[in-house]
Amino acid sequence: MNIQIHSVRFDADKKLLDFVDQKVKKLGRYYDQIIGVDVFLRLAKSENTENKIAEIKLDIPVNPLFAKKQSKSFEEAVDQSIDALKIQITRQKEKLRGV
Repeated sequence: MNIQIHSVRFDADKKLLDFVDQKVKKLGRYYDQIIGVDVFLRLAKSENTENKIAEIKLDIPVNPLFAKKQSKSFEEAVDQSIDALKIQITRQKEKLRGV
């Protein structure tokens, strides 16, 4: 699985990059045919405290999956995106099985 992490409008520290990498690798437990993962971490231009955005795109053989979440911290946004992707992966696997 090829993981690309992009930080937009800021420089992500090693601790955040390691956290994202660790969380994304766990998706391999749910679907073993993940080809690549693109993670975009960006700061929204808003006065709101929930200005951290995490976008995760999974490249899988059938259809790519995508999740975007906004939160107070990047860690929380990544966790929410991962949870959304787990649900999408489950649905995708059920469709492939014909359930």
